[in-house]
Amino acid sequence: MSPRQPFLHDLSMLLSAPMQAWSGQDGQIRAQGAQGMYVADTRVVGEAVLTVNGEEPEPLGSAGPVFDSVVRAVGGAYADPLLLLARRRTVGPSRVAEEISLRSDLPDEVTVSVGLRIGVDFSPMTAVKSGGPRVPLAPVRRGGRWVASSGAVTASFEAPGAVAVADDGGIAFHWDVTIPPRGRAQVGWSVDAADGQSPVAAAQAGGGAGGIAGAVGTASPQPLRVSARDPRLAALVAQAQQDLAGLRMSAVERPDDSFLAAGAPWFFTLFGRDSIIAARMMLPVDPELAAGTLRTLAARQGVENNPETAEQPGKILHELRRGELVLPANSHNEGLRLPPVYYGTVDATPLWISLLHDAWKWGMPEEAVRGLLGNLEAALGWLRDWADADGDGFLEYLDTTGHGLANQGWKDSGDSIRWGDGSLARGPIALAEVQGYAYRAALDGAELLEAMGRPGPEEWRSWAAVLAEKFRAAFWCRDGLGTYPAIALDADKRPVDGVASNMGHLLGTGILSTEEGDVVAARLMHPSLFSGFGIRTLDTDNGGYWPLRYHCGSVWTHDSAIILAGLAASGHSADAAHLAAGLLNAAEGFGYRLPELFSGRPADDGGPLPYPSSCRPQAWAAASAVPILLATLGLEPQGAGLLPVAAAGVPTPFGAFTVSGLWANGRQFKVDVDAEGNTAVSAAP
Repeated sequence: MSPRQPFLHDLSMLLSAPMQAWSGQDGQIRAQGAQGMYVADTRVVGEAVLTVNGEEPEPLGSAGPVFDSVVRAVGGAYADPLLLLARRRTVGPSRVAEEISLRSDLPDEVTVSVGLRIGVDFSPMTAVKSGGPRVPLAPVRRGGRWVASSGAVTASFEAPGAVAVADDGGIAFHWDVTIPPRGRAQVGWSVDAADGQSPVAAAQAGGGAGGIAGAVGTASPQPLRVSARDPRLAALVAQAQQDLAGLRMSAVERPDDSFLAAGAPWFFTLFGRDSIIAARMMLPVDPELAAGTLRTLAARQGVENNPETAEQPGKILHELRRGELVLPANSHNEGLRLPPVYYGTVDATPLWISLLHDAWKWGMPEEAVRGLLGNLEAALGWLRDWADADGDGFLEYLDTTGHGLANQGWKDSGDSIRWGDGSLARGPIALAEVQGYAYRAALDGAELLEAMGRPGPEEWRSWAAVLAEKFRAAFWCRDGLGTYPAIALDADKRPVDGVASNMGHLLGTGILSTEEGDVVAARLMHPSLFSGFGIRTLDTDNGGYWPLRYHCGSVWTHDSAIILAGLAASGHSADAAHLAAGLLNAAEGFGYRLPELFSGRPADDGGPLPYPSSCRPQAWAAASAVPILLATLGLEPQGAGLLPVAAAGVPTPFGAFTVSGLWANGRQFKVDVDAEGNTAVSAAP
């Protein structure tokens, strides 16, 4: 059997960047699939199986970090389960620890043999993702700990009070545990791990100097708090904040600037596009992320033309890893081989420009903005001088190496850009949404340049106007339902007529007229694209549609959330509310942790199906809780205040609610919303 990418949907996950732990729902970590404990991009524990008297405890259930089970190898004379075991797992930035508690209601003292088999496995993440062979490692004893290392990655294990025996593949710990009558006993173990060559690390508490929330001497952002008649809303927001806290990282060379890692387990590092979009969604809640993300990416902005890495002057990177990334033939990008610092993205640069603009609007101090003006001008220069390789006026991409990303927008799998009959478009590809991003970036850049007294604002306004005119002439298609923007232009400059979610990203950029925005909104909410839970990546009439195809029929949480925000910004508040309600229904089906993507099957066919190898959590999926929460409010900073700009009187999809912990211009605000969508904003004391 050929290797397969492991599924994740039925696993339990805990993380605190750069550590993460994946197990079965019973808490056992078995030597299969993606189960294990990881530091950055290396798995250090591939097995952690617990037994009592030689038998595995029988699971009762789990809640967060606690896995409850019953031990039936003891007290078998009783019909009721009188010996319980709780396995509490905690994950920190460099340590995973487990507390194993035994609680007895037996009338007599009992002594049990608790065993724990630890498989030491130093497989790189790329090997795990491809289902490749494991890399077992023999630990050695050093003092009271067992230590394993490979290159710059080290892991040390400790189990106080246990007898330990090591072999080539790990360690067997054993405790003889005496439990008093109707009493308790406890043992535990831990692993500490580090990767000395990882370019990313845990974010430092209290970082973010020169950010937004602290601009006028306020404290760091406080957690978002929601009180709602619909309890699901608060559950979604609470889970999202917990997940985002676990994804918060810093570049090793910039420890004070934090960003969000793209997602666990596969993309637990800096991604330009993902980190920017997540930070932009979080601006009303955690504005420090925007400042940290902007500076982290600016520090690695392209300075030379290097086809092998896709670097170009002014370009923002795609992803950062400790070594070369190689994916096998069974992946979405067959034969992919990327360098440690890779710039193969067409959209991160315009998105970086707009994040800088939006962060400035939300209160990023002028001094901090001025510190990035050189990067802004370089990024704008990339739009003009490098992004349009053939001079047709559009941003496009083409991998010239043969082993880079064939598609370099957010739908970056090799089969994502399709004609209506399902056939694949041939590159160079000019994506529809990227033209919208560039249009918005040019205007945002012009506003910043003008405000900061720098030359060129009128040049960029003219550039944007020309782009909009060209877009209107080149991208529109027609089918039986009417007109709509094509997903892209192909190598022959033909509009690729696949009906896809990409058009939704144009809403709110300004590149569409009011009438065109109405057409796009109607098409997005048509049942061929709107599943009832979210917007499908590809419509059901396409020859390549399948509800569990990665970019060709599934629903991506962030995609729908961006569309939701665009609908609200372009005056389609009722559609935004409908979409927000669908996403909240989907969240309920996933325990309020919205995944990276899920099935595009219709909502009236049952609950949302997982895409089984989807990241959980993923930064832009978790951050989507904010646009869902603020779906119909359209809040924007104005002066020192925070004002709703959406039309009043659009009923919310959640009923009445109150949200506090929103930030603008260094001040914190509370928003009260009644069931009809009428909004009152007040400054927090």
